[in-house]
Amino acid sequence: MEYGVLHAEDILPSMTPDICIVNFYTNNGKLGLHQDRDESRESLQKGLPVVSFSIGDSADFLYGVRRNEEEAEWVMLESGDVLIFGGEFRHIFHGVPSILPNSAPKELFRDSGLSPGRLNLTFRQY
Repeated sequence: MEYGVLHAEDILPSMTPDICIVNFYTNNGKLGLHQDRDESRESLQKGLPVVSFSIGDSADFLYGVRRNEEEAEWVMLESGDVLIFGGEFRHIFHGVPSILPNSAPKELFRDSGLSPGRLNLTFRQY
């Protein structure tokens, strides 16, 4: 398979987010593999993207086509990372098995008053 430069609009439908889900993970926080299916049938059928912002400590992020941690791939999400999944990948299973304590930029907690852990803001269109 050949890879080339793609523009987001070529592979992801555009959306107008009207939902923001806020999750805070403590140092021992986690979230099992799941699919995001709470939006309207139309949004789900169109594959409208989920846009997720990570703030604070880093997290291991698992994802895969089946709800099986053994088969899942993973990526490290660090403070400031933005993860977008939509289109044909909108229904992937995904989760956070662990948070890496003390991995955020020191200034973030000092200057913001944010508690240690990971703050995740997830935007969707219903």
